[in-house]
Amino acid sequence: MDIDKGKVVKGQKFLNVKEVADPFELAKKYVKDGADELVFYDITATTENRGLMFDLIEKIAKEVPIPFTVGGGIRTLDDIQNLLDIGADKVSINSIAIKDPSFIQSAAEKFGSERIILSMDVQKVGESKWSIFVKGGTVDTGMDAIEWAVRGEQLGAGELVVNSIDGDGEKDGYDLELTRTIAEAVRIPIIASGGAGTMEHFQAVLTEGKASSALAASVFHFEEINIAELKSFLNKENNK
Repeated sequence: MDIDKGKVVKGQKFLNVKEVADPFELAKKYVKDGADELVFYDITATTENRGLMFDLIEKIAKEVPIPFTVGGGIRTLDDIQNLLDIGADKVSINSIAIKDPSFIQSAAEKFGSERIILSMDVQKVGESKWSIFVKGGTVDTGMDAIEWAVRGEQLGAGELVVNSIDGDGEKDGYDLELTRTIAEAVRIPIIASGGAGTMEHFQAVLTEGKASSALAASVFHFEEINIAELKSFLNKENNK
């Protein structure tokens, strides 16, 4: 769930962001539908240089019995501690890690790698070459995405969210080459993000793309894919 001004929103390639729903009600729906995990991203906390929505996060955490990850606007170890104290199971860090990579190590040492997820906003910039972007996908840092993934693992991140800006909201499929390349470069789980449009897209990224799990928003927000039906489909495909 991408959150802006207290509401769930969704855009395409990080642009044309539109309001979708109330995050508290949507979170309850996804739990009921059978989601394995729930991810809460405050997408404007960093760019607006403001604090996290602790009240809303705590309200959702109390209603979510499944693993709950929170990201966006995390700047200090105290922020992480506060999120864990109010019910988050994991935290996703992005901008602060790029600004100060040692933050990954400090967080992992204090809270455990299993609670620290490194999120990467990635865009293709050449043949089999991807860069890390910041500020809502508008600024190319010049950092190689594969190298950053490897460094993130070395510093202690327990999982990687690989968000393809090119695929975000497009529903044309995940970037299989990207997720596979990163998965082959690291040993920690890869969470693919950006591009889900059909059940077959999930199947492809979890097999050909070598992702450990797949994150999606639009297809669930707009009820184009039912989570229970998707899990049933994936189980059948896996057992063929």
